[in-house]
Amino acid sequence: MAKVALITGASSGIGKATAEIFAKNSIDLIITARRLERLIDLKDELEGKYNIKVLPMKLDIRNKDEVIESLTNLPPVWRDVEILVNNAGLSKGLEKLQDGKINNWEVMIDTNIKGLLYATKAILPSMIQRNSGTIVNIASIAGHETYPGGNVYCATKAAVLQLSKALRMDVLGTNVRVISIDPGMVETEFSIVRFDGDKEKAKKVYENIIPLTAEDVAEAVWFAVSRPTHVTIEDMVIMPTQQASVLLNVKNYKKL
Repeated sequence: MAKVALITGASSGIGKATAEIFAKNSIDLIITARRLERLIDLKDELEGKYNIKVLPMKLDIRNKDEVIESLTNLPPVWRDVEILVNNAGLSKGLEKLQDGKINNWEVMIDTNIKGLLYATKAILPSMIQRNSGTIVNIASIAGHETYPGGNVYCATKAAVLQLSKALRMDVLGTNVRVISIDPGMVETEFSIVRFDGDKEKAKKVYENIIPLTAEDVAEAVWFAVSRPTHVTIEDMVIMPTQQASVLLNVKNYKKL
């Protein structure tokens, strides 16, 4: 029987690229996001190319009841989730804390922290019961370092790192692996979401620098999950060569 992986936020970016590389390696997929039409298109594409099974699910990771109900009542053939990729996440705004919008804070906290917790709570018990499974949390270099205007977003990604570490302790002895993947600058829809759909403003973030691609991060995820089961890649930071820290890159280092 093929392994089953569940990927949240799979309609674009890192989640979509991770679904592609998993499918290429014959893993059946449960893909979730709020944009069901994109998931259906991805299902058709991956099933056609790789001869695997894909279950698309419209899911708002911020909705506790919806997440728990949906993920604890999967059809029998899908219940043994071997790999959970907590990918759904976002940033909203880039204001100083004193100028920040509380609604944006709540969206980031509800998605980046609480959504990850809800999905993990739903899937983890069956992994523990089977004494087998891998959880991958997509964190960020912003969980290691902070930057002006990054206040709440950086705090949520620091929380992901600490939750990953704590979960490793909680599941010790169960053969469940917990992995954190922490990318630097990645060109996806991230900045478009951060700037409320302003594509021109988002495009400027990546001008005159070669950022990571979603596929680069997906390959890191695949490397980590494909290690022998006695090996856990606890925490992997993956950066563009042209970015030395969260603040320092080739566009601004001469100004410092």
